[in-house]
Amino acid sequence: MIFHKILINWYLGNKRDLPWRKTSDPYRIWLSEIMLQQTRIEQGLPYYLSFTTSFPTVFDLANASQDEVLKLWQGLGYYSRARNLHETSKVVAYELDGKFPDNYKDLLKLKGIGDYTASAVASICYNEAAPVVDGNVYRVLARYFDIETPINSSAGQKEFKALATELMDKEDPATYNQANMEFGALQCKPQNPLCESCPLSNSCLALKNNKIAMLPVKLKKAKVKKRYFNYLVFLSEENETILEQRIGKGIWEGLYQFPLMESTSLIDAEALLAEPGLFPEGGEYNLKVSLYNDTPIIHKLSHQHIYTRFWIVENAELNTNTIPLSKIQEYPVPVLIANFISEFELDEY
Repeated sequence: MIFHKILINWYLGNKRDLPWRKTSDPYRIWLSEIMLQQTRIEQGLPYYLSFTTSFPTVFDLANASQDEVLKLWQGLGYYSRARNLHETSKVVAYELDGKFPDNYKDLLKLKGIGDYTASAVASICYNEAAPVVDGNVYRVLARYFDIETPINSSAGQKEFKALATELMDKEDPATYNQANMEFGALQCKPQNPLCESCPLSNSCLALKNNKIAMLPVKLKKAKVKKRYFNYLVFLSEENETILEQRIGKGIWEGLYQFPLMESTSLIDAEALLAEPGLFPEGGEYNLKVSLYNDTPIIHKLSHQHIYTRFWIVENAELNTNTIPLSKIQEYPVPVLIANFISEFELDEY
């Protein structure tokens, strides 16, 4: 039995019952694929259900505000996905009359859609023979064919894409692509793969050569950068605080945060108070500043670790950009701030 038939046969007997597998609606397939990039299904599934309930069509998503979209996305991470999702929904709704492009090449033209997502939508929704190559597929192919080319190199991406194209089941690309991804997720797992029950074990070269744990090969990432965030949690006598929207192209673009002072290392209250322009003018000497968490909360992102401390600032005269503490839960914020708000019970302060 050839490779793709073995995978499809396995898939039909082992696939998980997931909502996006019960439809070929390109809106829902696109939504699920964007959400599941660098995200486990267990984590992404509740978000998918929330989005499809709140925004059942691409028109509903396009008509929502960015704040609504980011709030619903809160905690899922990689927020550029949500912003691109929102922008693309507007293009599809307003410029394409709600119809997604029906082929790989035109899907690639939409913001936030790369090779992987375009292949998934084109194959699952339109039966185009466009091979999907994600982390699971890289792992299956690298092990089965004993390929040591790094999967995160340009040479590796070309090699694996060419191989995936060659192996493609052109008669049933939708089922084959989903089978390949599901096989990598459930059978050929990163750690402790189920080789003893694997239907490909007799011909798997990595298993034969005792190299399962060595594959796939990845180039080492760049050194992780350390950053030190000091959030100022202003609390006024009127039960108001300050939230600011992050702008620019850095992390958490479009989300809200407490006023931030980034330092080069951990600092004390004296250094914080001495920072020019950080506090409302004229009220510096009446301020009560206390450190909420002496031990910084370390928030780990793929390319940086953020050491975060929250400073509670009382008796400040707040003039602009204030919001009632009772409404703070309505704003989309990074997960580390959401956790602080919940732990400190700020909305009940």
